[in-house]
Amino acid sequence: MTPISRLAVLSWLALAGCAAMTSGEQPDYRAIVASPDRSEADRQTDVRRKPELLLAFTGVRQGMKVLDMGAGGGYSTELLARAVGPGGTVYAQESPAGSPRARERFDERSKTPAMRNVVRVLREYDDPIPPGAQQLDLVTFFFAYHDTAFMPVDRARMNRALFDALKPGGVLIVTDHSAQSGAGTSVVKTLHRIEESTLRREIEAAGFKLTAEGDFLRNPGDTRDAIVFRPQAPVDEFVLKFVRPPQNRAAENNVM
Repeated sequence: MTPISRLAVLSWLALAGCAAMTSGEQPDYRAIVASPDRSEADRQTDVRRKPELLLAFTGVRQGMKVLDMGAGGGYSTELLARAVGPGGTVYAQESPAGSPRARERFDERSKTPAMRNVVRVLREYDDPIPPGAQQLDLVTFFFAYHDTAFMPVDRARMNRALFDALKPGGVLIVTDHSAQSGAGTSVVKTLHRIEESTLRREIEAAGFKLTAEGDFLRNPGDTRDAIVFRPQAPVDEFVLKFVRPPQNRAAENNVM
């Protein structure tokens, strides 16, 4: 890395930190997960999702504007909604062609007080941003990116849309099930896994910079060759944090 590019990286990391600090108070993630009005089904999901650690990794704060991609039945959406509080908003995106059963679960969940600050967004993955949802603080994409690789989705367009919707210094968190080295996107439909390096390369092509990796969902005993719904061992999963640098793409190209 050249001195100029190193200086640029340090500058946008500092600005990203400042943006996060001005978004509101950090909520008590442990208290959120322990909320007595959460469902028993969600508590069972907690065992494998480790939501307290995941919420802390996202850095979600009160008052934030968040887009939850591939919201499914709303498990993560509800946690994020509790974290941003009444002064924040969570946009819950799902494709109109998504699972009808997941939509039913989301609709039922939407009746609860915890979801009052959630906006349902039924839009295609490669056109996910509703009107008025620009300048987002955070985008989450939990265990659904691999699905877009076997759907009719322009992933390059999708990733650019996420980049453009985030404010400078805004954060994108992606989690997914690990595929074997060299698998690329070849097992996204059969095993519901994706190779980490492939996903990272696609997202970085939109202008994002990887800033952190979480190891709390790693499981080295997973041979990564079985479908994630029927694993012989706990599934190895990666957690990545990307940032939209506070420069436009042209400026990035000039310094890197």
